[in-house]
Amino acid sequence: MQAIQLLWVDDEIDLLKPHILFLQQKGYEVASVTNGYDALDYLQEHSIDLVILDESMPGMTGLETLSKIKELFPYIPIVMATKNEAEYVMEDAIGNQISDYLIKPIHPNQVLISIKKIIDGKRLIAEKTSANYQQEFTKLFMALQANPNHAEWMELYKKLVFWELELSKSNSAEMMEILQHQKAEANKDFFKFIQKNYCKWIATDTERPLLSPEVLAQKVFPQCNKEQATFLLVIDNLRYDQWKVIEPFLLEDFKINEEDLFFSILPTATQYARNALFAGLTPFEIAKQFPDKWRNDDDDDGKNKFEFEFLQNNLKRNKLDHWKVDYVKVTNNEHAKLLEDQIHNYLNNDLTVIVYNFVDMLSHARTEMEVLKELASDDHAYRSLTASWFEHAPLFKALKKIASKNIQLIITTDHGTMQVKTPSKCIGDKQTSSNLRYKHGKNMSYEEKQVFVVKDPKEAGLPSQYLNSSYIFAKEDVYLCFQNNYNHYVNYYKNTFQHGGISLEEMLVPIISLQSK
Repeated sequence: MQAIQLLWVDDEIDLLKPHILFLQQKGYEVASVTNGYDALDYLQEHSIDLVILDESMPGMTGLETLSKIKELFPYIPIVMATKNEAEYVMEDAIGNQISDYLIKPIHPNQVLISIKKIIDGKRLIAEKTSANYQQEFTKLFMALQANPNHAEWMELYKKLVFWELELSKSNSAEMMEILQHQKAEANKDFFKFIQKNYCKWIATDTERPLLSPEVLAQKVFPQCNKEQATFLLVIDNLRYDQWKVIEPFLLEDFKINEEDLFFSILPTATQYARNALFAGLTPFEIAKQFPDKWRNDDDDDGKNKFEFEFLQNNLKRNKLDHWKVDYVKVTNNEHAKLLEDQIHNYLNNDLTVIVYNFVDMLSHARTEMEVLKELASDDHAYRSLTASWFEHAPLFKALKKIASKNIQLIITTDHGTMQVKTPSKCIGDKQTSSNLRYKHGKNMSYEEKQVFVVKDPKEAGLPSQYLNSSYIFAKEDVYLCFQNNYNHYVNYYKNTFQHGGISLEEMLVPIISLQSK
């Protein structure tokens, strides 16, 4: 392995010979020059990994040299060394994107630590992260073997996501492969857990996790108060790992009061999960109480167009219908720009609900567009695309506009998504729904080991469109393909992000309470 090449620029370089010798003994190759002009000439002719630059030099000053190096060689990291502790010097140096800042007199170990942090930082972090995950692996394995309850499943999923994000930063392919295998095993056990308990949860309101219908009554309404405007932001399809990558952007202006998870109902699909979220009712109860507003899978018109009416009914049942409430739905960039322009208009509300559909559109567009299939080829890339969207979205700009006001912000979603990889054959009649992660219909034929079957929809809190119809929900990363044109659909949908079935990623979704700093 080639030694790291350093250039030390200082007009008193002779006094630094012991420091240079120390670094050479540590395996670094160190060249030295005494002024900015020679430094620029040297960089033109040699490949350098890092520059140590004195701030106070005759002729071209250190800050002038810094600007020139950054102009000509923007990717070379620079460590500024100075006797001057004046704040403006530090600000100028930091503004020019230095990698570190050292105050003279400098100890050799200070320089060594700075170099290691900059040059070897990623490698050292990767090695430490991998070692830490190896220690945690056994604990996670034992926890999965201990028949976890719903609260323990939420903690396990949080830990799996934490390590997935940490290992993604470290680019440790070997450890990431082990983690993905552990996540797959966790999803196998989670499917069995849901299969065993889900209908029991629907039948009783004791000994069950927080489900979609109770979220507003338990997590949102109690937080609303007259002292603060409350904004409820429902980002469709937002997984917990996606929340964690947009979280840093929000922490610039908001502080987190509470971060929690809840269980999305089945199917983990918008028309079921989001209607249940707003209505505070199961889909079965919605269809019974609002037969003119419930839409079945094969209905052509919008399946979520009555969300505000469901919300108003939920508020009324909770004796909150006197609140001033607005409901805003964003489904395209024009709506998003309008929200950014008008966000201040909602500051006098008791509650403002914003439904934002970008992540859902992203997952569906990724299925249809080849370029997005490459940009979001796996979970890591999908998260990266989400973070990039949020950073530049009108939504983030809108939130920054009101961050200085005394507001609270609650962020949640209706369900998550799963990258599907395992096709499973399914046969159904014309009335059978087309979703890849669940099916609703009668006379269906399917691979029983690949699905959770609900023969009586009412047991799962679901409406029955036809006599003797049933629901099936795909497990883990399975996707259900009809027998007709089977191979085409297997290839077309493989590795796409879908929702409606049973997985940690789809069912365990975030709800976060924040307030302006």
